Amino acid sequence: MKFTTSVPVIEQEPKIDHNSKVLLLGSCFVENIGEKLDYYQFQNLRNPFGIFYHPRAMETFLQKVTEGYEYEEKDIFFHNEQWHCFDAHSCLNSSSKEDLLLKLNQGLEKTRHFIENASHIVLTFGTSWYYQEVKTGLSVANCHKINQNNFKKRLLKVQELENVFNEVLQYLLTLNPALKIIFTVSPVRHLKDGLIENQQSKSHLVTAIHQFIGSKYPSTTTNCFYFPAYEIMLDELRDYRFYAQDMLHPNSLAIDFIWSRFTEAWVSKNAFVLFKSIETIHKGLRHKPFNKNSEKHQLFLRDLEDKIKILSNRIPTNNFKKNSL
Repeated sequence: MKFTTSVPVIEQEPKIDHNSKVLLLGSCFVENIGEKLDYYQFQNLRNPFGIFYHPRAMETFLQKVTEGYEYEEKDIFFHNEQWHCFDAHSCLNSSSKEDLLLKLNQGLEKTRHFIENASHIVLTFGTSWYYQEVKTGLSVANCHKINQNNFKKRLLKVQELENVFNEVLQYLLTLNPALKIIFTVSPVRHLKDGLIENQQSKSHLVTAIHQFIGSKYPSTTTNCFYFPAYEIMLDELRDYRFYAQDMLHPNSLAIDFIWSRFTEAWVSKNAFVLFKSIETIHKGLRHKPFNKNSEKHQLFLRDLEDKIKILSNRIPTNNFKKNSL
């Protein structure tokens, strides 16, 4: 007897393995999947400018990456004793304008180099709502707690979203025509917009992505895919026990489940068989001995170091914290 509605997940190619390089951009759900990729020793880069909630912010970022843009003092502003940039999340804020400009320009350069060598990109969109700065008419990635009178709030229509997706795709393929791009809609609910407004926003995203992938744009046929993270959360995990205390974000159990479905679709069998060995090493690194100088513990450490060396032959880029031994 089944007690959930199972969302079908289609196996895709080419698979992600430990030679793949995965760029992740978008909402905080990207951070959840990125942490899983870190844990299982996959090469990845996520959100160099911090979290992007809406597609326009991602479009602006990738345009600047592709065009080799260089941020200057005119692109940043001082507020509440810190320097900010409307193109980036507040996690990049700094008390030094030189430090912020350095982080912004290094982020663009690092992303460009990564895209040129990447195999897959995961784009997770959280909302169709976005804010335009009144003075410039430009969209912002983050309002940085500036007075809301300085912004207009807009909902991107389906056709507008398709146009944004096409711009994003063209920027990416300009740097790397072989990229495989995985579109997802974040399962995180944006209730600050309102319950009805959140549903409207998500429905625009889902409709636009599906119309775009199966649309008139020829490059989408072989380069673009959809992973149903949003649908899995709403249908297979339709219960508040799968939400964090804020009742908005998926909890660790839900994240683990969605990750397991993602591995079904995208992770190669050769990479998957290493998961248990990786988990064993992580568990060993977290181990707290009663007596760290005991013969038994020293034997445990040598065995753990041997396990890491063996796995290093399979995953040359592994980054286990060997200094924890």
